[in-house]
This record gives sequence, C-alpha cells and structure tokens, in this order.
Amino acid sequence: MSQDIKLAPLFSYADIEKIKYKTVKLEGDWAKLLGEEIELAGVWIIWGESANGKTKLVLEMAKYLSGFEPVYFNSLEEKKKMTFRRALRLANVGAVGNRIQFQSESFEHMKYRLRRERSRKVVFIDSLQYLRITKAQYFELIEAFPDKLFVFTCHAQGLWPKGDLADDVRYDADVKLRVRHFVATPVEATRYGGSEPMVIWEEGMRKAQMKLT
Repeated sequence: MSQDIKLAPLFSYADIEKIKYKTVKLEGDWAKLLGEEIELAGVWIIWGESANGKTKLVLEMAKYLSGFEPVYFNSLEEKKKMTFRRALRLANVGAVGNRIQFQSESFEHMKYRLRRERSRKVVFIDSLQYLRITKAQYFELIEAFPDKLFVFTCHAQGLWPKGDLADDVRYDADVKLRVRHFVATPVEATRYGGSEPMVIWEEGMRKAQMKLT
C-alpha cells in the first residue's frame, strides 16, 4: 500500500526564502494593531461581548481592507436588519461603494460562491456561531481556499471566545483580537507583529471606564 503514496519533496530554508508572498503594507493605528506588513490570506478571529464595539471594529476593518482587495461580508447574524443598516451608516461603509458586498448565506452556499472565478479574496463571517459548522468543516473551508483571508467574528464568554470550535479557531488564527469596552487588543502579538491596542470609539471607551470606577 505504501508504494501508492506519492510524497511531496522536502523543502529547505532556502526554498522558503524564494517564495514570493503577496503582502500589503498597513499604516497608522491599523499597522500598530495588526502589523506593518500582512498577507491577505489565512484566518483572523475577533471576539467580544455584545455592545462593546465589535461590529463597529469589524466594519471599519472591512472598509480599510477593501482598499486593497474587494470584500465579501457574510452577515449571518444581522442579515438585512435595520440595526445593521444603522451600523453600516455609522461606519460610513457607503463611502467604499461596491468594494464591500454582503449576503447572508449558509456554509455550503458560501463555499459555492467562493469557488467561482474571480471570487472575492477577503471574507468576513459574522459570526462563527451563526455559521453553524463543525471543526472538520472549518478545516475543510480554510484548506479549500488557502489564498483567501477569513475574518471570523465570535461571541465571547468572559474574556475568551465562546465554544470549543472558537477555541480551536483562536489557536489556528494569525490575528486574535479581543474587543472590550470599545478597545481592540491583540491577544499576544499578531503573527505579523501587531501588538498595540486600538480605540474603536473614544466616547464609548470613556463611558465604559466611568462605569468601572
């Protein structure tokens, strides 16, 4: 049976040095939060409890990244609700036009869309819990599309993502951001070197701090 297995050749440090990665350079607060040079591929996870600024952060991030690549936003949790439209207006998402496009669709429909020619490279999924997938399906997704960036939002339980799958995604992710009291904080440094917290909404942060004192 072993004679039927074809192994890929081993690679060396020199082989890795020859790889040409497609990267983008970030500026300002985004560079401090995420890293100065990032690859728009892999997995990011953003978690936080309700009413702490997670949606605002994610929409601002989608808007910023759409300047590099068009974004597909799977809005499973809020769909086309009036509250979501309000969030889009507050983040001024209309300013980027069709650079961000939305749908609310299942795992299978999303995979079908992403397989299409010229499908969007940056994928936001709101949220991991509403996607309703297993650990096996998660790895199926990221292995099927290694050239895409998947940004998962996630519910929180205390200071950490909620659920076993969310915990697995957190360990796998290149960027792990906790949102609390309208501040996004990298949990450990990101794999691109980002390490500084970013204030999502100054007034909201101040009000949250006042409640704690």
